[in-house]
Amino acid sequence: MEGSIKSGEGAVRSQTPQKSINWIEPRLPEVSLSHPFLIKDIAFQAGLSVATVDRVLNGRDGVRQHTRRRVEQAIAELERQSTQIGLAGRKLTLDLVMEAPARFSGMVRAALEAEMPSLAPAVFRARYHLAEQMGPAAMAALLERITRRGSDGVLLKAPDVPEVAAAVTGLIAAGIPVITLVTDLPFSGRTAYVGMDNRAAGETAAYLAGHWLGPEPAQILVTLSSSRFRGEEEREIAFRRAIREHYPHLGLVEISEGFGIDGATGDLVIRALREEPGICAVYSIGGGNRAVLEAFARLRKTCRFFLAHDLDGDNLRLLREGHIDIVLHHDLRQDMHAACRQIMIEARLLPSAARPGLTSSVQLVTRYNMPTEPLLVD
Repeated sequence: MEGSIKSGEGAVRSQTPQKSINWIEPRLPEVSLSHPFLIKDIAFQAGLSVATVDRVLNGRDGVRQHTRRRVEQAIAELERQSTQIGLAGRKLTLDLVMEAPARFSGMVRAALEAEMPSLAPAVFRARYHLAEQMGPAAMAALLERITRRGSDGVLLKAPDVPEVAAAVTGLIAAGIPVITLVTDLPFSGRTAYVGMDNRAAGETAAYLAGHWLGPEPAQILVTLSSSRFRGEEEREIAFRRAIREHYPHLGLVEISEGFGIDGATGDLVIRALREEPGICAVYSIGGGNRAVLEAFARLRKTCRFFLAHDLDGDNLRLLREGHIDIVLHHDLRQDMHAACRQIMIEARLLPSAARPGLTSSVQLVTRYNMPTEPLLVD
């Protein structure tokens, strides 16, 4: 039996409207407005005018708290990247744009900052635009602002929708390379895709689930954060096709539009478990795994097999505690290194023959081979 449950249908109507933006506030230390940086560098990092930054730094009236916070965040970002300042090489500024849960965007940010100091002959600086939810119009408007402001490259995790694809086309037309991360926009004209082979990941997940659950009939809950993300859709399609071909005794129930956020995802799982009592396993593509497990516990259901993606802090703890059986992971530092090298090729700092491998391999992680610490924001 196969089914699909999406937030916004029936009883589940509590998630934030799609047009709103839940910006991720980075975990930064208290920032003093005393700093060694040029005002123009702070303005460039914050995306504000020099005059506005000057008003903030000098404590003048008429400055909104949000604007002050942007200046503080820009100074903190420059301090985090201060090891880059003394390096010799051509300066390149990247914009990291992501619609993703904070736990994942924090991992990507940390991986990028870990790789930037080693990327000779360029010296990279990054600006961050991270939100847990952002509607297509807001994402397109952000990319258009970056086009007008200028950038040496955009690293992008975004939904594959017409508004975003058109904005990416505009970036490319302006000579700004765009590297899609984890999930692709193949018809946008983007420069390259970097990340896991999502179809291979879905097929691997089906193989693991089929062997783990054995020959008896069972139902698997497949969770997506949103069907708007092509990468998640590719994993789901490959998983579903492999299950049908090799393990036809296994049924699938899909939920989506919880955006990987615990509250909305948990509500969707509870509804699915009530409507499909035969669910006894989970393939979590979209995250929110602690909420998924809490839903099983709340309804006193047993989860025989739990397969997830990405080694964030939640998943490491759940692996260690034995609640998740396997995590499909890929090396984010390798991804960031490959993405930045692609930017250097576009900037003619490296020959095209130096083009890196852009698809990262799928790694299987269990409680017996997991790293001791997640890759998180400091």
